[in-house]
Amino acid sequence: MTVSQFKMVGIMGRVKNPGVIETLKALIHYLEQLNQAICIEAETAATLHDIALPHVARDELGKKCDLLIVIGGDGSLLHAAHTVVNNNVPILGVNRGRLGFLTDIHPTELEKIRTILEGDYLLEKRFLITATVELHGNILGQSDALNEVALIPDLVPHMNEFEIYIDDRFVCSQDSDGVIVATPTGSTAYALSGGGPILHPQLDAIVIVPMFPHTLSLRPIVIEGNHRITIVITPNNTAIPRLTCDGQAFINTPPGSRITICKKPQQLHLIHPSDYNYYETLRSKLHWGHKLQYTE
Repeated sequence: MTVSQFKMVGIMGRVKNPGVIETLKALIHYLEQLNQAICIEAETAATLHDIALPHVARDELGKKCDLLIVIGGDGSLLHAAHTVVNNNVPILGVNRGRLGFLTDIHPTELEKIRTILEGDYLLEKRFLITATVELHGNILGQSDALNEVALIPDLVPHMNEFEIYIDDRFVCSQDSDGVIVATPTGSTAYALSGGGPILHPQLDAIVIVPMFPHTLSLRPIVIEGNHRITIVITPNNTAIPRLTCDGQAFINTPPGSRITICKKPQQLHLIHPSDYNYYETLRSKLHWGHKLQYTE
């Protein structure tokens, strides 16, 4: 009989993805066989058409469970992270997406969850960043990001002009499509597509990646994670760029806006199986070369 280290396990799924409902049902059945107390996020439960399942509103998940299992891809886990990060609830991902840098458990390996429930797992803490947009002392918007904060054009692609400061020290001005400010977690996401480096998740660092700069000498820069980054939208802009946090929040940044980006105090607690290997994840997801087989 499994002796679980977790009193209540929450379950959340990206039900629009193919195969998610099948995996949801299999996971629920598996946890019930282990006599594990569970609660299903309300929107997820509604897709299963089983009114007998215990369910809870999304914004209450962090108060009800002490482990959240997410079924889907990295996007699903990002949504879940924003839901429970302030409650320090750890998250375990079951991958039904494409890449799955953050979702470790394969749908055919649900038995790995049993050993995790028994306390055999790796716990990793990932930091988030918070972006605040101000104009003339008024806050236009604020949001958190596990992956990245990105300044992007509005609906029509064009060059944006802005200045970057780190701890109030001027770094550079840019004429570019925008800029990506990413955590180590986000270094394998949008920032990687923009030509940024891969940061090991245990690094306390942030990478700033220019997006299609007009000056070719502008290159990504990695800074210490506790620095405060300020982006000033200059008055010369004729259009209004937008700020996005993990692709979930869009905040308009008119000329004169100041965007402040800093580390969020609360961290995401991410659970991995005990055999988790970060470099194996990189090899498999990015299709790097496999280890050569040779004889000495």
